[in-house]
Amino acid sequence: MNFTRWSARLPGTQRRAARGTEGSVPAARGEYAQQLEHLAHAAAATGEPVDVPALEDFSVRELLGRLPGLVALAYGPEHRIAYVNDAYAAAFGPRPAGVPVADTCPEAEELGLLPLMDQVLRSGKPRTVKSRRTQDGGSYTVTCLPVDSAHLEGGGVLVHAADVTDHAEAAERLRASERRHRETAVTLQRSLLPQDLEQPDDLRIAATYQPGGTDAAVGGDWYDVITLGAGRTALVIGDVMGRGVRAAAVMGQLRTAVRAYARLDLPPHEVLQLLDGLAAEIDASQIATCVYAIHDPSEGKLVYASAGHLPILVRDEDGSVRRAEDPTGPPLGTGGWLHASGSIALPPGSTAVLYTDGLVERRREDIDEGVAALARALSGASGTPQVVCDRLLRSLGVTAEHDDDVAVLVVQHPSRKGADAELFHNAALELLGGVEAAPRARAFASGVLSSWRFPVELRDLGVLATSELVANSLQHGTPPMRLRLRRTDRRLIIEVTDGDDHLPRRRRAESEDEAGRGISIIATIASSWGSRRTPGGGKAVWCEFALPDH
Repeated sequence: MNFTRWSARLPGTQRRAARGTEGSVPAARGEYAQQLEHLAHAAAATGEPVDVPALEDFSVRELLGRLPGLVALAYGPEHRIAYVNDAYAAAFGPRPAGVPVADTCPEAEELGLLPLMDQVLRSGKPRTVKSRRTQDGGSYTVTCLPVDSAHLEGGGVLVHAADVTDHAEAAERLRASERRHRETAVTLQRSLLPQDLEQPDDLRIAATYQPGGTDAAVGGDWYDVITLGAGRTALVIGDVMGRGVRAAAVMGQLRTAVRAYARLDLPPHEVLQLLDGLAAEIDASQIATCVYAIHDPSEGKLVYASAGHLPILVRDEDGSVRRAEDPTGPPLGTGGWLHASGSIALPPGSTAVLYTDGLVERRREDIDEGVAALARALSGASGTPQVVCDRLLRSLGVTAEHDDDVAVLVVQHPSRKGADAELFHNAALELLGGVEAAPRARAFASGVLSSWRFPVELRDLGVLATSELVANSLQHGTPPMRLRLRRTDRRLIIEVTDGDDHLPRRRRAESEDEAGRGISIIATIASSWGSRRTPGGGKAVWCEFALPDH
């Protein structure tokens, strides 16, 4: 029978006793609760009211002694011990009555009981501390209750400690498992990013990746630096929306594809066009943004294309910050869009920053406000690229608890002076006059390489390479034609441009052939060589020689 319905049939005194019992020992299955249950059955069987024992009929000491929880009673401002139950004595040993807690209960200090008991005694309100650990490895949740009794001089405090060791150990195992999973996830994410950034001759580059949140879900942010040859460098940053292994898998495939497409040495918008189709094939449900930019030291600018990504920011030497504007197309995988390339100047002394939205996006804030905050932080950020990375993260409030992944790529075009500047030179010659251009090109190259104080062997190889590249252009290209020589602290670069877009390829020349050996000769004597189409319908063919010190 329901306890409330049964108790309603009792006489008033007995009903009040029963209700008081229900409130005092809720859900108990001790001796008193068992007696009430027997009485309820008897009342239901006979239909007659029965006497219900009151709580006062039971010994408080007996009840507290049988509780599985640890109970202690202290009194007075010194918290002298009045009583401990059997469970308390079994856990911490018997405690002599009348002695202050501080003198005989080392567990009180471990559990932080003394200041808690002081608060309860002063305020008359209960206080609780959760899952405190003792030196023996046990964990307890402790509640202190005020006791107002004439028998306790100065007031009393009832201490109840619940042993939560199993729960605390399980929680610690869960936290340790989560830490291991997160470390594994972050390791996976970082393994998909470049382990060592390529460092071009003309640029100084650093990148930072900060995983978001404390869960084990990997993100889809990535960056890359790809040397293209002839001193040119591709810079990439992208973001696959969402988190988890699926986003990381898409990110890894896109990054690999970007590196493969970069080897074709295509303009930025053509690379994004290829990525757009590939992203739809990989996973049409995933949205990815990307910026692909190319730096050519001879032009002093970044040529870029953007697929729904945030704008590149450039800090000039005077501290002013510029933003790369249009063109920006939709995210990758949407299809049906012809991407376009734009450009932004990157003169010596300037710094470019490419980043993902985790750096600037905040809840309840417009993302343009975040980009503006980044521009202000960049304006005051100086130092090496890595220092700039760290300062931007601090300025934008990115910590280990940040709720989104952040990737930042900082690119500096250093302003060189003194002896350092002497290691970087450029020289160019317009190739005019038909076949007469070949001997002029050889003489020009010989004079320039001599003035740059190259060893005789390297100078002769440079002149031979110039002769072959110019001869190839004169035979297969169209005006305008131009020879460009460039030296850095690491290499010599020779490049010839013309107005024909047919790219040369290396082929096997037969013994009786009088032509077709030029590119093979270049490939044999040079460290590397390549060709690409140029804006306006022409092409460039180049080769590189590593300097002796490198």
